[in-house]
Amino acid sequence: MKWIGRRQSDNVDDRRGMSGGGKTLIGGGILGIVILLLNAFGGENGQMIGNILQQTQGQQGAPTEERALTPEEVKEGEFVKTLLADNEDVWTKIFAENNLKFEAPKLVLFSGQVQTACGGASSASGPFYCPGDRIIYMDMTFFEELRTKFGAEGGDFAVAYVLAHEYGHHIQTLLGTSAKMRQAQEGKSEAEANKLSVALELQADFYAGLWTHYNEKQNAMLEPGDIEEALSAANAVGDDAIQKKMQGQVVPDSFTHGTSEQRMYWFNRGFKTGDIRKGDTFSELD
Repeated sequence: MKWIGRRQSDNVDDRRGMSGGGKTLIGGGILGIVILLLNAFGGENGQMIGNILQQTQGQQGAPTEERALTPEEVKEGEFVKTLLADNEDVWTKIFAENNLKFEAPKLVLFSGQVQTACGGASSASGPFYCPGDRIIYMDMTFFEELRTKFGAEGGDFAVAYVLAHEYGHHIQTLLGTSAKMRQAQEGKSEAEANKLSVALELQADFYAGLWTHYNEKQNAMLEPGDIEEALSAANAVGDDAIQKKMQGQVVPDSFTHGTSEQRMYWFNRGFKTGDIRKGDTFSELD
């Protein structure tokens, strides 16, 4: 995608290379892969990440020295700041068009582990949004995992899709959708509650597509293959694809994020329609 030379957001807190110290959260090996698979695109489920990880904390680790970022990491940071600025610009415009007040979230880039209002998390959690502090958290190593372990194409627009999806969860917080979903889950069976979670995640995919539509109109940022990269990432993190990879069978009642087909469909719907009113995933799911 064409991103160099565009505005960069000031709402990024880059903690990569900072000293960790304290307890080391387990994120490697089989446990790390399981958590990464189950919590990819964490959304509202990001609140549970900390609880899982805190129960499996490793032994006390020695503090590590701070280090300078590599040229590649500096470029990654500039890219993420540009993506965040693009999201800010698009959603400011959409909210203004609908007479709504917009408040931009912050984004934290981290390496290894991070403390949030939703608890402690490691890079194995994948990118996630914490509604408790209204911050998006990203460890860029996730995208290599997405490509090598999950079979996604990779590429810069895969990163753009992931960030736009997490930004979509912030939009749901601002609009009250997330709170209404949690309230609707009360008293429901696990299968019924999971269905509502799927609707929330698919709407975030729709918002990612909607952002792509608006940003393309404003910045003409798409290059050949960009949409395919986004769809490849959406396909890789479908519940059915993850379950088949993890356990060799698919259990639809346990889905919390949607199938690969659903995730690709709702991203495409947002991208092609450019109409926020077309994103009512809750009324369109069986």
